[in-house]
Amino acid sequence: MAAKLLVVEDEPAVREMISFVLKQSDYDTLEAEDAEEARAHLAEQVPDLILMDWMLPGMSGVEFTRELKQDAATRDIPVIMLTARGEEDDKVRGLECGAEDYVTKPFSPRELAARIKAILRRVAPHATEEMVEVGGLQLDPTSYRVSVGSQEVDLGPTEFRLLHFFMTHMDKVYSRSRLLDRVWGSNVFIEERTVDVHIRRLRKALEPYGVDGLVQTVRGAGYRFSERQVAR
Repeated sequence: MAAKLLVVEDEPAVREMISFVLKQSDYDTLEAEDAEEARAHLAEQVPDLILMDWMLPGMSGVEFTRELKQDAATRDIPVIMLTARGEEDDKVRGLECGAEDYVTKPFSPRELAARIKAILRRVAPHATEEMVEVGGLQLDPTSYRVSVGSQEVDLGPTEFRLLHFFMTHMDKVYSRSRLLDRVWGSNVFIEERTVDVHIRRLRKALEPYGVDGLVQTVRGAGYRFSERQVAR
């Protein structure tokens, strides 16, 4: 599952160079030249990370990042600020607006790729291809295999994505609407109760292996994934 990255950069040559580097690293890439175009992309789908230029027309990257971090629908998206400003005060401003990292132009493609990988591993582990293990349950996103010990668990594609998201976001409670946005995508228009159907399917698939209790219902709030099993 390739991570989706949004590049917000007003200079076409720079934007195309960054997108080329990202595609070489097998990332799915979206492009925007300003905040308005970026909002249109965000209304369609939630990316795993945003590369944000500081100097954008109309609204600066700093202002736009601050806006995104104040919105519940986008506040969890990690942002890497791209800028020619190298002074310490500018770096502090970039980080204070909510950006997770700050890369000064000009930068090497290898450096940018390394920064992105580090941020995704820390902030959005579901967007990486690393194997995850929780409570004896193993998930390998590269081979699309889920197992408990030597036994393989048979999951449908939606249940697989749901489990991968849960396993990389331990102990956090997610409402049905948040799960729809993060697992199905914000451009998919389906009822919130669809989440309940797939949760039941996921639990049923995990039940024979005694790990269905990892998927927990939080009354009035949504669902969470935790090794601290509770009665449902």
